Amino acid sequence: MTQSQDDKGNISSNSTDILSLIDGFIDQISGIKSILRGVSVSALILAPLAIALSAFLITHSSFFTILQNEYDFGFVLIILLGSVIAISTVWIVAGLRQYRMISDWNKRYAKYLTNKEEIRKSIESEYSFSEDSEN
Repeated sequence: MTQSQDDKGNISSNSTDILSLIDGFIDQISGIKSILRGVSVSALILAPLAIALSAFLITHSSFFTILQNEYDFGFVLIILLGSVIAISTVWIVAGLRQYRMISDWNKRYAKYLTNKEEIRKSIESEYSFSEDSEN
């Protein structure tokens, strides 16, 4: 069972389309990485500020007075400040992990671009292609 010339041409065309699609996807992710880096940096700046503000409010002398005088409000305030501290801690950890992941991805992406360029140059030199011959 051999494939006809048309089938081989379709397979080659499909492979080229898939490679182009993958290249486009990688380029889109590269564009999104700056937004993700901004999100991780904001997590590393805003979350500690939220924790510090919550800790300041909890340790303030008026906080215990509010707890003693306003039972329901004090209970809700404790829950809210505890939630802010917990969520901010999770946000810091997520921001650090995302920042490391983006840094690792940047290194792999730079290596990918270098390899892609080397392969392109190798193919051009092997088959004597040049940009001028396309025109």
